[in-house]
Amino acid sequence: MTEAVPAWLAQALPNARPAHAALTAAKLGSEGLIGKSGFRLTSVAFDHGEELDPCFTADEEDAVAPPLEWTTPPQGALELVLVVEDPDAPGGKPACHWLVWGLAAQLGKLMEGETPPRVGKNSKRNSEWLPPEPPHEDEPHDYVFQLFALDLPLTLMPGATREELVKAMEGHVVGIAILAGTYARAEDDEDWDDDEDGD
Repeated sequence: MTEAVPAWLAQALPNARPAHAALTAAKLGSEGLIGKSGFRLTSVAFDHGEELDPCFTADEEDAVAPPLEWTTPPQGALELVLVVEDPDAPGGKPACHWLVWGLAAQLGKLMEGETPPRVGKNSKRNSEWLPPEPPHEDEPHDYVFQLFALDLPLTLMPGATREELVKAMEGHVVGIAILAGTYARAEDDEDWDDDEDGD
C-alpha cells in the first residue's frame, strides 16, 4: 500500500503501519477529531493495543462482541456509529467485522454480546459481529474499533453495507474515538478456512 497513515491517526494507534491508511477513520477523519472534547472508547475486556480474549474470536464457539464503553461525545453530536475493521486482512482492504449505528449521542456502552440498535453487513455479508479469524501463520492482526460522532441521525435501514454507511457519514463526523485490539491464532494442524475478504 502506498498511502501513508495520517499523522493524527498514527498518534491514536499503538502500532501504526501502512495498512491503517485504509481504515474508515482515515477516510472520514481529520486533524483534531480523534479524542475531541475528551471523547474516548474503552473496554473492560482489553486495553488499547492489547490482545483480544479468544471468547471474542472464531477460536471459541458462540463467540460474541466484546463490551464497550464511551464517554460523552463532542457537542453537536446526534448519533454514534461504530465501525470495526481489520486492516491486516488479506486482499488489500480492511475486513469489516462490525457496522453499528443508531447509538444515542451520549455517555453509553454496549454490553458483551448485546444486540445493537442497527447493524450492517460485515465482510461475510452477515449483519452481526464477525469474530476475528486471522490465518494461523500471520503475525497478530489489529482490530480497530472506530466510534464516530455524527451531526445528524442516519436513516439507513439495518443490513446496509459499509460503502453505504460511509457515504451517509461523509461530511458529518464531529468526533472520533479509537480502541484497538490485537489477535493472533495459535499454531495447530488445522487448515484455515480462507475467504475472499479475509478476517
